[in-house]
Amino acid sequence: MQYRKDRYGNDISILGFGCMRFSRKGVAIDYEKAEAEMLRAVELGVNYFDTAYIYQGSEELVGEVMTRNNLRNQVRIATKLPQYLVKTRSALDRFFDEELRRLQTDYIDFYLMHMFTDVAQWQNLQQFGIEEWLQEKKASGAIRQVGFSYHGGTDGFVKILDSYDWDMCQIQYNYLDEHTQAGRAGLMAAAEKGIPVVIMEPLRGGKLVNLLPKEARDLVATNPHGWSAAELAFRWLWNQPQVTCVLSGMNSLDMVEENCRVAGVVVADSFTEEDFSLVADICEAIKRRVRVGCTGCGYCMPCPKGVDIPALFRCWNEMYTEGKNYGRREYWQTVSLRREKPFARQCVKCGACESHCPQKLPIRELIHIADRELRPLPWRIAGDIARNFSVG
Repeated sequence: MQYRKDRYGNDISILGFGCMRFSRKGVAIDYEKAEAEMLRAVELGVNYFDTAYIYQGSEELVGEVMTRNNLRNQVRIATKLPQYLVKTRSALDRFFDEELRRLQTDYIDFYLMHMFTDVAQWQNLQQFGIEEWLQEKKASGAIRQVGFSYHGGTDGFVKILDSYDWDMCQIQYNYLDEHTQAGRAGLMAAAEKGIPVVIMEPLRGGKLVNLLPKEARDLVATNPHGWSAAELAFRWLWNQPQVTCVLSGMNSLDMVEENCRVAGVVVADSFTEEDFSLVADICEAIKRRVRVGCTGCGYCMPCPKGVDIPALFRCWNEMYTEGKNYGRREYWQTVSLRREKPFARQCVKCGACESHCPQKLPIRELIHIADRELRPLPWRIAGDIARNFSVG
């Protein structure tokens, strides 16, 4: 494992463990599997673990694993204040104290303001005295470093950078998002201030591996290094010395082993012109085929009317990367036969999904387009008949 420095010269593993995508048994996290993956990651040198208040069951799991295995002093835990839920000054303490209990610890290494999209959200927290509150927590040692995660445009990102003495920040960044959201310009702005940058969605929620169109897969297969699609995406990020740590939602031991292997050998500023050209060609192949830029993060859920938005968009994209019937069959098998109706026609256009979407997708419009393509009349009739038999 290789390491880069935080703002105070401490080592952070260049590969971080993203704790949002653990495998589940139903709605519950598969504890034994997740624990084995986390322990192996620590054994291989990963020391940065990222969770959040709204990741269902994640903080509790991280706390339990770290406590049971006496790992707390070996790792750096990052979690997040759900700023979009803060309505009073007292809420700051309420959320923070609950997170300490979940994590079974008395301090947080990196405490992030979660999912800013504009400087207005930081200004909203300021009216509740967030700066004084953070100062008190840092002085007591309950918070070691303060940062924010971000999903807006570059201009807003820079304004937030300039509005407080941040210790770190976290952005969505990958070769497909090089010039969207905070983007490369945001990365460089943070680096110029000496602010470490942690990367989320390096694989676009797995889309840069599992949903590559055939043309893109063929291009990956031709690279002379023999890099897989995931390795290429990670190497593109680590090639940039301004990137401090890249999060991966690792949910298999093979994934842990492979990502740690790459993190142990990658060299910054080593990409050739041919490597950059390959990435550019892959981007073009993806953009020609993918229908919607959903990363599957699940922030839009739960829908109050039961629409499974991430599954809908995933299958819609699969119609264009794997073939129309493939996407429709996948939707039929994984969504259509559920007891509770999960379809777009349940939508009442309340807008709750769009208010939480990091990608700012027009979800209320897109779900109906996706539904029409995934369930044309013959598929819809057949699905209704099959569903009546399966749930009756």
